Amino acid sequence: MIRRAETKDIPVLMEIYNEAILHTTATFDTERKNEKDRTAWFLEHTGRYVIFVYEEAGAVMGYASLSRYRDRKAFDPAAEISVYIHEKYRGRGIGGKLMEETLRFAEGCREIGTVISLITSDNEVSIHLHEKFGFSYCGQIKNAGTKFGKTLSLNAYQIIYDRE
Repeated sequence: MIRRAETKDIPVLMEIYNEAILHTTATFDTERKNEKDRTAWFLEHTGRYVIFVYEEAGAVMGYASLSRYRDRKAFDPAAEISVYIHEKYRGRGIGGKLMEETLRFAEGCREIGTVISLITSDNEVSIHLHEKFGFSYCGQIKNAGTKFGKTLSLNAYQIIYDRE
């Protein structure tokens, strides 16, 4: 079942994200997040910014979020999508289900004109998922960061909603 995240989910959202920080290049964060940080992040997700969780038998297995793309006012019509799946549940199609629900929400939200995703260029699973859901490749930011001793580039993808 997919539902909106609730405050009770913050610890598991933090667990999922911290695992990604420590073991993947899916995020450029390098330091674990604490409950104070994740609570502040959670509280930023109101209105057009949302967090959905995928839950089965009471276990949250992953989440997707639409977050503010940048803090400058001119960027308000843009939202950035993120999808993270608990390491024990990857490869079950949960990311696709979360992506579908999140994009359905974005398309129906008149305040969102585009959904952006910045994906580490070697993250083939995420790139494939985004392309499957109609994201267009916009270009690459080469050598954008370093993690685990490896220089990483970012691929930019987006969906544009015609609001005319």
